[in-house]
Amino acid sequence: MRVLGIDPGLRNLGWGVIDVEGSRLSHVANGVCCSSGAELSERLLSLYVQLSEICTTYEPQAAAVEQTFVNKDGAATLKLGQARGIALLVPAQRGLAVGEYAPNTVKKTVVGVGHASKDQIGHMVKVQLPGVDLAGPDAADALAIAICHAHHARSRAFQEVRA
Repeated sequence: MRVLGIDPGLRNLGWGVIDVEGSRLSHVANGVCCSSGAELSERLLSLYVQLSEICTTYEPQAAAVEQTFVNKDGAATLKLGQARGIALLVPAQRGLAVGEYAPNTVKKTVVGVGHASKDQIGHMVKVQLPGVDLAGPDAADALAIAICHAHHARSRAFQEVRA
């Protein structure tokens, strides 16, 4: 199964693609979509086009997106939510199931601690995907989201077999 992980952001949207074969994970690609344009609509369109190209290029079979962390700045949270909408829309248009994970769930799955730092996430992604060259912290987060989805999908499949 090929999984696309997406770390939504309005300026920088991280993405990472992994292949999952049983318990084996392998890195395919990762990067950051940087939005362009002066208006919000232009920036969202820019992210949409870039993420669509990534889906066309790598043909994922599943996708996972990090849930929005609500902060004190309502306007910033709303803008992040709009970028997250693009992150959900593009895979859904291709008929992909999209898993959604809270930031603490991703960190706990990949690092073992729910309040891990960006450095810890990057380190553990490198441990789990040997030889990976990370395009930056947003790409590392996206790969962590993909890894989280792979582990949770495996766990769900195991539970279904036992039922």
